[in-house]
Amino acid sequence: MPRPSRKTLLACLLTLVGAAALFSAVRWFEGRYLRPFDERAALFSGAELRLPDELAGPGPIRLVHFWDPACPCNVGNQQHLGELIDQFAPRGVAFYAVQKAGSRGRLPAVLEKLQALPTLPGVAHIPASPAVAIWDRSGRLAYFGPYSEGLTCNASNSFIEPILEALSAGRAVDASNTLALGCFCDWSDAPAP
Repeated sequence: MPRPSRKTLLACLLTLVGAAALFSAVRWFEGRYLRPFDERAALFSGAELRLPDELAGPGPIRLVHFWDPACPCNVGNQQHLGELIDQFAPRGVAFYAVQKAGSRGRLPAVLEKLQALPTLPGVAHIPASPAVAIWDRSGRLAYFGPYSEGLTCNASNSFIEPILEALSAGRAVDASNTLALGCFCDWSDAPAP
């Protein structure tokens, strides 16, 4: 049996080193940039959530976006939120944002129309973000929960458009307690029970 030449051995060695380097690069990328989808259910209860006194009571429909800059799940709904602003702000819906306490970051330019609120009464009881709360024209909480179920959010799977359409048409909505599976990050730094 003929012995392999040095060129063949060198080519095999380089192929093995290249494959090992490629495998290591893929594992590093997965660990650094890809996060597993957390399929835990989150229960959103709006019982304690209130608008600040200056916004409470009768007025426009008010949507409040709760977000944490460190949460990778925000990326999945930012474009959709921008589309909501473009569609419903001209119809009189007021848009606000509450950033997780102690976090640092800025919303992208497409969301610059959101008015920042420092906090809301009851914000400590939010289970996860991104989340949204919608108050009707009378100042009653109509919806509190996620934008949608699943990993991403868009107009085809969103809960928000039908609620804003109903409220804009003067129909009552009562969905202030919801249970959903989705891409969420804990709002509180306290460990979950």
